Amino acid sequence: MTENRAYVQNLAQQYTEAGKPTEWFEQLYSQANNDSTAIPWADMKPNHNLVQWLDDHNIQGQGKTALTIGCGLGDDAEELSQRGFKVTGFDISSSAIEWCKNKFPNSTVEYRVADLLNPPIQWNQTFDFVLESYTLQALPHLLSSQAISLIANFLAPDGILLVICRGRDIEDQLDKVPYPLTKDQVMEFVDAGLTLVDFEDYLDQERSSVVRRFRATFTK
Repeated sequence: MTENRAYVQNLAQQYTEAGKPTEWFEQLYSQANNDSTAIPWADMKPNHNLVQWLDDHNIQGQGKTALTIGCGLGDDAEELSQRGFKVTGFDISSSAIEWCKNKFPNSTVEYRVADLLNPPIQWNQTFDFVLESYTLQALPHLLSSQAISLIANFLAPDGILLVICRGRDIEDQLDKVPYPLTKDQVMEFVDAGLTLVDFEDYLDQERSSVVRRFRATFTK
């Protein structure tokens, strides 16, 4: 796993330096050859930070729509679907989307290839629930700021956005992917027109290490 993480960091750095900071995702998924252990963030189960939040807030999705940003191998999208949401899951990697469709052949989730930085216009102000989990932290700061305004625009009136990411203090050094976010960065969603409902700053057990995590809820 350590070797895989180092490979991902080097891959992301190479593409970023080449001016293509989002194209490394496709290379990673396509070269994995359906081996999930090659994807450092692929737990092959829903994110426990999402599941805990859904349980704690007794979230029911019947009659509501949901969007999963950077859906990866689809486990979070499937969790939302099982809770009643009509779910759209998207990823910039066509290989990841094909993997999702093969992994969940009977799924009701709509899996599709899309670019967060150039999303379909029909998604504007459409979704009752939007999940942003770990995608912003994979983008350089300038792109993450751009993405925040686009994500905020996905929400329908009275919709809920849940953001889960690594957290850091502003003085912490950024060198390699993932790039943890500061609280001020997360609060850019307020500048984008959303209202903060809750902000959690906590330590989270991630495999063999403990990481600082932010989990924030916004509404429109």
